[in-house]
Amino acid sequence: MPVTLTRTVRFNAHHRYYRPEWPDARNREVFGACAEAPGHAHDYRCAVTVSGTVDPATGMIMDLGLLDRILAEEVTGPLDGRHFNLDVPDFAYGRTIPTGEAVAQYLFGRIAARLPAAVRLERVRVQEDASLHAECTGRD
Repeated sequence: MPVTLTRTVRFNAHHRYYRPEWPDARNREVFGACAEAPGHAHDYRCAVTVSGTVDPATGMIMDLGLLDRILAEEVTGPLDGRHFNLDVPDFAYGRTIPTGEAVAQYLFGRIAARLPAAVRLERVRVQEDASLHAECTGRD
């Protein structure tokens, strides 16, 4: 019987919604205050849910230490204290705008690639504040 396990990590990062090919007025019209330089910060929470069959010998879906290492290497390590647009190439100006939705998709792909074969990534939830979060399930 499949079981899920969710681990939540926190990180602080800046982002700005801005398309360099658009004039400033268009950026402000579409993105409002989120277009203002240099951007703004959030204390993000990233909840990662995995599923699998419980190993009868360990009682776990996967080694929690391994999951923690993956999250440290793919989420907190590269993102904490960073500015998405300036420090993360996938979100550089002119590329993907670092919305919560885009960050959830980005992290989903990176985390899924690192999990053991018997473990499935169910969901990555990126929460910017108490009233806003985005989720990626990897499903169409």
